[in-house]
Parts: sequence; structure tokens; C-alpha cells
Amino acid sequence: MDGMLSQEEINALLNEPGVSDVGEQPLTDTEKDAIGEVANISMGTAATTLFSLVNRKVDISTPVVSFATWEDIVAAYERPCVFIRIGYTVGLDGSNVLVLKEHDVKVITDLMMGGDGTNTGGELGELHLSAISEAMNQMMGSAATSLSSMLNKMIDISPPEADVVDLQETLDGGAIDSFLAGEFVKISFRMEIGDLVDSQIMQLYPFSFAREVFSSISKNMEADVASVAKQQNDAAQQPAAQPVQEQPAMGQPVQAQPMMGQPMMAAQPMMGQPMMAAQPVMSQPVNVQPAQFQAFASGISPALQSENIDLIMDVPLDVTVELGRTSKSIQEILDFVPGTIIELNKIAGEPIDVLVNGKYVAKGEVVVIEENFGVRITEIIK
Repeated sequence: MDGMLSQEEINALLNEPGVSDVGEQPLTDTEKDAIGEVANISMGTAATTLFSLVNRKVDISTPVVSFATWEDIVAAYERPCVFIRIGYTVGLDGSNVLVLKEHDVKVITDLMMGGDGTNTGGELGELHLSAISEAMNQMMGSAATSLSSMLNKMIDISPPEADVVDLQETLDGGAIDSFLAGEFVKISFRMEIGDLVDSQIMQLYPFSFAREVFSSISKNMEADVASVAKQQNDAAQQPAAQPVQEQPAMGQPVQAQPMMGQPMMAAQPMMGQPMMAAQPVMSQPVNVQPAQFQAFASGISPALQSENIDLIMDVPLDVTVELGRTSKSIQEILDFVPGTIIELNKIAGEPIDVLVNGKYVAKGEVVVIEENFGVRITEIIK
């Protein structure tokens, strides 16, 4: 409507910040140091988890905390990247984004599938995104556990969502998170996986999430400092209280001196009273007897044993007959087609294994009973 001021114009006239500026102030040096320390501990735990997945040495450098914009990310990464969104469902309110290069994702996926990390040809597909999502789920899950111990509260994350993002896309396309439209917190790590990967990964935080983490850490540190101060204060007061408690006992002979008109020989038994009064408490008779144990071999009737075993006679157990075993990689299993022959570790004619609830108990041979297969027990494993 003509003659009406917009909200932005009103804010400008009143010299007040607009709604879009709330929570977008840069972090202080103290907040940056705290966030960097949290990221260092969290990603150290995540590196250990990634090592167990790829069976390669994983090194992640000390994080570098800085502020960045979307243009900075585009300048740092020229090729399409994989954005992994991780939301916090318990303990913290917010989310962060992990940025990995396309080549890094292919190497990690190949190592997770049993390869040597060199099968990086072709385009990123659903298999790569599913594998890297699972890897990030375990890595950030262990990182959330470390964060829980630092903040002294339960923290849980949502399943990661991995997407391939073209860095040249604009924010209007909705392909990336809305907080990346302005300035945000960027945490950079150098990640090395053996001699296969040597590149930089990034964690992107909104300012509000970084401040929430810093606030939780500050409250936790204040509580720890108060607890330590209280313990030190209690320890300092405890030795000073002991002489006050001992003075009445030590002062009994002094109070008796004005009444003492007798020779010193008569006063000496009174000086010994406090010591003699404490002795009967220490020397009270205690009834001590040797412990009597019943012999294991006596007092147990066979009827009682039979009754006890009868209580579990109806418990069902799974009996499994194992013809043989073999190990295959995921790639080999994906290549299975009708007619594929799988070689087992058993020699033709060798006895088969009989397992009860997964425990190896007997050997046997295959027989045919009418139209069904059966097993004839040939040996019981002791």
C-alpha cells in the first residue's frame, strides 16, 4: 500500500537489527577454541571407527575453525561433492553438514566392500551413497557418544542423508541447507587413509548450533569447577574440626586440678582415665567361629538332580546341519546368477557338522529317509 513503510525500513529507521540478523554474529575466540576442541575429540573417535570399517590407517588432523560463505565452499571444491546431513534428535537442537569429495567417497566405498581402494571409476550411484551414509552413521554415532561424555547428557543423531551436490547450483534450488545462505561456521580437517586419500573434509555448522554446544560445555565446566572447589573446601575444614572434637577428652584432667587437694599419687589414676575408658570399646569380646561349608559331593540326591533337569527338558533348541562354509566379498555375491557354483571348504565324502544352537556337538553323514534328507550321527564331540 502506498505511504506504508516496510518492516525493513522501520528497522533501519529505528537502528534495530532485522530478523535475519538474529544469531548470525560471529563467534568469539573463546567460542571458536571450545568448538575446535569438541570437533577434535569427536573426529578423533570417528577416525577410530572409520579404521575398523576400511581396515586402513586413518589420520585426521587438528581442526581449523573459521567462518565461511557458500562462495568460499564453491572456491575450495571444484568438482561435485557429497553433502551428508546429520541432525541431532536428543540433547542438542540443530544439525551439521559433512562435505566429502567424490573421489574420497568412492575410495571409502570400495574399501568397505573388500576392495583395495582403486576401483574409483564410473559415476556416484546409490551404492556409494548408501555405503558412505552407513560409514558416517557409525562415525558420527561414536562422535555423539564422545560429545555425550563431554556434556554429561544424552545425545543422539538421526540417520545421515547423503546427496550429490553440484557446487555451482544456487541456494534457490533448495539442494543445500538454508543456513548456508549466509555466513556459517566451517571446521576443516585433513583426512588421510593410508596412501589412498589425502584431502580435506569440512563440517559446516550454523552459528546457533555452535553457540548451543559452547553453552552446554560452559555450564558443564562451571559445575565441575564448583564441585572441585566444594571438595577442596570440605578437605580444608575437616582437619580443623578434629582438634575441637578431641579437646573435651584431653581437657578432663585440667578441669580436675582445682579440686585436687590430694597428693599427686592420687591424681595419677585420673590422668589415665581417658586412655582406660577407650580400651574396653576396642577389646569387647567378639564371637568368632570358623565357617562351615557343606561338601559338594554329599547331600545331593539323584532324584533332586533329575527333577531339576526336567524343568528345562521342554526348552526348544535349534539343530543345524552344516555342509560347509566359504567367504565371499560383496562384489562376488552381487555377481551370483542362477547356475553359479560355490565351492565349500569340505572335501567330498567328509563328515558334515551338526550344531545345536550354534555349538559344534557332533559329526554325521547324509542319508535319505523316504523323500527327505536326514543325518546319521557318527561321532559325538566331547
